[in-house]
Amino acid sequence: MLSMNAIQDPVYRDEPAVEADQRDVQPVISANNVTVSYGDKVALSNVSLHAPANQVTSLIGPSGCGKTTFLRCLNRMNDLIDICRVEGEILVAGQDIYDPAVDVVSLRAHVGMVFQKANPFPKSIFDNVAYGLRIHEMTTSKTELQDRVEFSLKRAGLWDEVSDRLNDSGTSLSGGQQQRLCIARTIAVEPQVILMDEPCSALDPVATARIEELIDELRKKFTIIIVTHSMHQAARISQRTAFFHMGELVEHGETEQIFTTPKDTRTESYITGRIG
Repeated sequence: MLSMNAIQDPVYRDEPAVEADQRDVQPVISANNVTVSYGDKVALSNVSLHAPANQVTSLIGPSGCGKTTFLRCLNRMNDLIDICRVEGEILVAGQDIYDPAVDVVSLRAHVGMVFQKANPFPKSIFDNVAYGLRIHEMTTSKTELQDRVEFSLKRAGLWDEVSDRLNDSGTSLSGGQQQRLCIARTIAVEPQVILMDEPCSALDPVATARIEELIDELRKKFTIIIVTHSMHQAARISQRTAFFHMGELVEHGETEQIFTTPKDTRTESYITGRIG
């Protein structure tokens, strides 16, 4: 059985953070000629996009343009939709994730996902973060489990706020705290890639700012792909941006270039508000 073991796991601890501009920028995710259909309806057509290591790639575009459909392809979430068909090639660290022998559970540990609406489990704060560590058998002792939960909550910027109430329900937290708890749960299993589907859309400006600061910190260790409707957010947090329109990837490149000198008139029209 082919697993995702070919993907190099990030080191859990004792490895200094390495900024993206200090290493060779190589694509961690490579999508080549990806077409997605729901029954007879084509939702995405012939999309090719590469996400470099330790950078934030933002997917922007009008509602219904295929951003989330593409994002869900990257950890095979679309497998959960019976009528969905994905064609083309998606590689994670050089491995075809749609190879029939790939262990999808293992894939989703390597390519984690944070959803639009925070979805903490109806469990304690501790058990939310420990969940993936337990099901993937990633710790060998209670002490190691506790250490990794604490480490993940600190990395998600939540430890100081919850360290004295780890047995409280995750659902008792505020909206912004719940989203950071979900991020802590995702990063606890040390994914290589984090997918985020509009993680700030339900949050107030203060909570949004904290999540954006967290994303900038997390990219030192992880490759992040985020769907956002906020062009201001894309400009603030991402190094690369991809513009989707009507199921097509119109163009992608460095964020500054996309926002200042787009190559396609449709991109310019979207950025300037003439289409949306």
